[in-house]
Amino acid sequence: MRIIGFLLNRLGHGVLILLGVVVAIFFLFNVLPGDPVALLAGQRSDLATREAISAELGLDKPLPEQLSFYLNDISPVSVHEATPANQEKYNYTPLLQVGENVLVLKTPYLRRSFQSNKKVTAILLDHLTGTLWLAGAAMLIATGLGISFGVIAALKPHGFLDHLLISTSVLGISVPSFVAAIIIAITFGFYWSHLTGLSLTGQLYEIDAFTGKHLVLRNLILPAVALGIRPLAVITQLTRSSMIEVLSQDYIRTARAKGLPGYRVVMGHGLKNALNPVITAVSGWLASLMAGAFFIEYIFNWKGIGAVTIHAVENLDFPVVMGATLFIAFLFVLINILVDVLYALIDPRVKL
Repeated sequence: MRIIGFLLNRLGHGVLILLGVVVAIFFLFNVLPGDPVALLAGQRSDLATREAISAELGLDKPLPEQLSFYLNDISPVSVHEATPANQEKYNYTPLLQVGENVLVLKTPYLRRSFQSNKKVTAILLDHLTGTLWLAGAAMLIATGLGISFGVIAALKPHGFLDHLLISTSVLGISVPSFVAAIIIAITFGFYWSHLTGLSLTGQLYEIDAFTGKHLVLRNLILPAVALGIRPLAVITQLTRSSMIEVLSQDYIRTARAKGLPGYRVVMGHGLKNALNPVITAVSGWLASLMAGAFFIEYIFNWKGIGAVTIHAVENLDFPVVMGATLFIAFLFVLINILVDVLYALIDPRVKL
């Protein structure tokens, strides 16, 4: 019951956060210059066509009313007119009939792209795989190497390796990801491509005329390294600081006095109790990498949510931009809830 209450409480806070994000991005994109009706109808369309499109999108109504329509569209439980057109549009499950309206259960409707007229949900799902692979690979590199480097630096603080790793991590934090991406792409994907076997651009899946569609993991290496540099530097420093503090505790000295091997003291007693701040960093960066991947995807021409969102911004395709922003915000909320639960599993001192 305690876990259920905790989850409901955090979900309630998450809904409020998402509501704030929706309101902010809705008013932001509605005050920006651009005519979505002209994008859909074309510059040479007649007035009647423009008015029909404007009425269908609700753009002929005041902004507060447009916002209420948008919230109704993205809400899983919403109210719509009970018409065959709405049934086809929202693909809902009716719950309760109220006059001409019906209370329904549905997946959030993020509307359609102004450019392609495809559902925004379908567009995001088509590009989600590439972003998940990229963010996951970057986080795997950053976590594995960051914890290893942090432990190595903490074993002999103020030694040569410690100074080298800390200096390198400071440089990694200072350099913006898109700058590092450009340097890595040009160096290893262009000038040294004959040595590395890596290309400047590439996709997760490639289609061969004989073998068909197949996974090409080597195309993931350069963008994942570029995206993982900053979290790698942060995790290295956090692990080092936390390990130095933990290794100075009394129970570590007791474990050593009992004659336990050094690796068991460091890994079994030290690292396990030093992981809390690292988990916090990993959770925050995992969600941040989903958003930070935007420029990396653009530089490496990687097919993901970031690239499609930047393309939508360039073409004033507001539904795609708003849908992508809302999706990233949802990931932040979800990951933070999972991390809070993970804290309690790893550290018995943390209670839900």
